[in-house]
Amino acid sequence: MFDAKKIKDDIVRWIADYFEDNAAPDTKAVIGISGGKDSAVCAALCARALGRTRVFGVLMPQGKQHDIDMAYELCASLGIAYVEISVGRPIRALYDEITAAGMELNPVALFNTPARMRMAVLYAVSGIVGGRVVNTSNLSEDWVGYATKYGDSAGDFSPLSDLTVTEVKAVGRELGIAPKFIDKTPIDGLCGKSDEDNLGFTYAVLDKYIREGVCEDEQVMARIDLLHKNNRHKYVPMPMFKLEDNNL
Repeated sequence: MFDAKKIKDDIVRWIADYFEDNAAPDTKAVIGISGGKDSAVCAALCARALGRTRVFGVLMPQGKQHDIDMAYELCASLGIAYVEISVGRPIRALYDEITAAGMELNPVALFNTPARMRMAVLYAVSGIVGGRVVNTSNLSEDWVGYATKYGDSAGDFSPLSDLTVTEVKAVGRELGIAPKFIDKTPIDGLCGKSDEDNLGFTYAVLDKYIREGVCEDEQVMARIDLLHKNNRHKYVPMPMFKLEDNNL
């Protein structure tokens, strides 16, 4: 049975140990804040591990973001400093350069480019404030490839990557995070659909299949297996060719 209190305490210690081993004493955890469960739980865990003055949030709207008030509220509730940097203009400028080169943008480019731009912003801010970038991905999303390679799947350390969505929510409740952040419906920000609408199944079904190997719907199970196979490259280490002669 998943022990949310124990896992919460274990992750807090793990974050503290990571920073002690890999960073100067005043190094900050730099995190993209959306106001959803993953950024909320990661930010709260980092605040517990490092103190809230060492957690720095980055809000990155692409134009007008209808739910940005949630991100403001989350930063205020945790007492962390933050900056808001719009990624709308640089993304549009890049799109203009791509089309000017004679290439036509397709859904893959339109979906993934904003996530990669946001990660570039996070690393720029991290370099300015002296930080390590928090990866906020969870196991459920990674399992089926619902993440952008070198976008939201990047980072310097990852507190939640071995936890399913169900488990992330449990840890969030244990941290005392308000339900409106934990239960906020994830929206892809492009077509306005929820993650679960795009995937074609719920996270509850996915999480049960991941942890128990049980899925009552054979078509859903086949879809999960196919997504896992086709997207595994996003979170495993990059394959590297190795010379057979190690003396070279």
